[in-house]
Amino acid sequence: MKARHWGLVVLALVLAVAGLTWWRMAPEPPAAQPAAAATLPAPPADIRTASGNPIRSPAELVAATPSGILHFADQLNAAGRPPAADGMLLISLLDLYRGLTHGTDPVGDNEEITAVLTGANRLGYAFINPASPAVNAQGQLCDRWGTPYFFHQISGTQMQIRSGGPDRKVWTKDDIVVGP
Repeated sequence: MKARHWGLVVLALVLAVAGLTWWRMAPEPPAAQPAAAATLPAPPADIRTASGNPIRSPAELVAATPSGILHFADQLNAAGRPPAADGMLLISLLDLYRGLTHGTDPVGDNEEITAVLTGANRLGYAFINPASPAVNAQGQLCDRWGTPYFFHQISGTQMQIRSGGPDRKVWTKDDIVVGP
């Protein structure tokens, strides 16, 4: 019985030494570093500072919008722009949101996604002006015909956005769909 007891003690010691050796030889995880602006997606090319210079990084974007509202989204539903451009602008805003928050697209229905894009996010930053004509009284983001967009979450980083189109009905032939 004593020999068995010593065997267990030796086994425990061998395992302890092996564990310590493995722990000391394991590579250290890289130190957490703040993400450089260059690693984030660049803002869309049509975002410019008040002086007309293009904004090239998310840091420049935040610095250029001291009011905390991104006014390039005021182009939503603007006359003279093709309707599909509105959806692409929303996709760009979602890309920008992901880049600035180092996260995923906002999730939920239209009201929840609109709330996040109008400032109810951890940055407190409005990617769309809450007073935009594209936001209806129910807090929904609407297309140029006044129909709330349908947001379909494909994955954490991919969103499909559907406009009802001129007939104002979603899931018909004239719908405008952007995203994967």
